[in-house]
Formats: sequence, structure tokens, C-alpha cells
Amino acid sequence: MSGTFDGLTVAISGGASGIGAAAADAFAARGANIAVLDLNANPDHWSQTCDVSDDHQVRQAVAAVAAHFGGIDVLVNNAGIGAVGTVEENSDKQWFRVLDVNVLGMVRLARACLPHLRESSAPAIVNTSSIAATAGLVKRALYSASKGAVHSLTMAMAADHVAEGIRVNCVEPGTADTPWVQRLLDQAEDPAAERARLEARQPTGRLVSAEEVAAAIVYLADPSNKALTGTALAVDGGMSGLRLIR
Repeated sequence: MSGTFDGLTVAISGGASGIGAAAADAFAARGANIAVLDLNANPDHWSQTCDVSDDHQVRQAVAAVAAHFGGIDVLVNNAGIGAVGTVEENSDKQWFRVLDVNVLGMVRLARACLPHLRESSAPAIVNTSSIAATAGLVKRALYSASKGAVHSLTMAMAADHVAEGIRVNCVEPGTADTPWVQRLLDQAEDPAAERARLEARQPTGRLVSAEEVAAAIVYLADPSNKALTGTALAVDGGMSGLRLIR
């Protein structure tokens, strides 16, 4: 697989940690130029400060990537934040904030990158959705709504841009072993018991690794997969489709 992305530039939002950082490493191992767009820098890759809730900052960051690398070929829309609660428990302020980052953040980045993607010989967008987009999870009303919107946004974008040769897909991870999930666990009354519960929820009996999700993102962006567009790829340990008798 080395050299698959030789000469291509991949912009990754939320690329300083977790799934985004794993994706940056995976693309780099295949020869890509990496541009991390994040509030924090990734010490292993070229980085540009970018708050996806700020349209002006998004446009400046994308312009900086294009100027530095000479263009943008792949956008990985990965930046996102979480929320815990039922529809009664999350305030309007929380709803606006999560939707602003998780959905509009992807819109802003895609909008800014599209002129550059149109100039690419291998353009692709991969959005990070979640198993929460299609599976009802307890106390994840707001987060699930945001990721359901990402799923639908992906399909609509794929339809809008297929004639331009720009492929748009999304990856839908199960509960992944990332710093963000660890922070959620740290807030639980019994972090060890909560982790065990999350592991048991997935048929494989373990959390999904960031590297496994990153491999799926690379697969969806791979320029040799020309027929892949409008695809939602679950990387969830079988959670979305398997019903096991235990």
C-alpha cells in the first residue's frame, strides 16, 4: 500500500489526536502530504490552527494548506465533539454548539475545499459519522442527531458532486478507543465498569481502535476505488448488523 497517495495532499480536521491522528499517520505511510487542521498541532505532521465553527478561520486554514502544498486532493472531515443526555437533558446552547461543530463544521470545510478538489486528479471527501447515526443509543440524543445529519449530508454531497468526479463517503465507527472516549469514561462514577459495558455492547467484545477506523478512511479515499461514492462504511465490531445470543 505504500505510495498509494504519492504526491496527493490530504487535509484532516481534528487530526491532532484519536482517529484523526491515526488517519494522518496512515495516509503519510502511503506517501501523502499531510495537513492537520485542528485547534492543536500534531507534532508529527504539518499543522494549521483551525476552529471549524469559525468560517473565516476555516477559509484561511484551507488557503494556507493550498498555498503550502500546491493544492488539496482529499478532505477528511473528522473534527467533532460529543454530548451525553436525553432530549430533556441537553440545553439549546448545547444543541447549537454540537450541531455547529459536527455538522456545519463539515459544511464549512467542504465548501472551502471544493474549488481545490475540482482541480485534483483524485478528489475525495471522507466524513466521520458514527454508528450512532443509525442505532439508538441511550443518552446520545444530541450526538446521534448530529451524526445522523452527517450520514445524510454525505449522501447528498455524493449526489451533488459525482458528475464532477469528486467522491464523497463516510465512515461510521462504533465506540472507539480514543482520548475523547476516555474523557467520557473518566466522568463516569465507575470508569472501569462503564468501559466494560461499552466493550460488551460491541459483538467483538472490545472497543474499535483508532487505527482500524483510519484504515477504513484511507480505503474510502484511495484513488483506485473509483466506484466508491455515497458509501457509509461501518467499523463497529459488528454492532450495526449482528444480534448475538449470549
